[in-house]
Amino acid sequence: MNILLEQNPSPARLRDLGVEDWPTWGSGIARFPWTYDQRETCYVLAGEVVVTPDGGEPVTVKAGDLAIFPAGMSCSWDVRVPIRKHYRFG
Repeated sequence: MNILLEQNPSPARLRDLGVEDWPTWGSGIARFPWTYDQRETCYVLAGEVVVTPDGGEPVTVKAGDLAIFPAGMSCSWDVRVPIRKHYRFG
């Protein structure tokens, strides 16, 4: 399962997705396992995290990135710089 990463999407793309209306979530520096029951699209406002899918390669997601995590993916999150993001499931 692959994480799709779009670096520095345009303001028009973010507006078309309605990112500003999505809820926000944040975390301090932490490591934890996670499983995505549904697809998640997120836009990182601040911080940096390394997400490593089980059996896969690590992906660094940082401020300014739009990431899509597939449904059914299990991974580990390693928040290296406190993170804040907008997110949408489904």
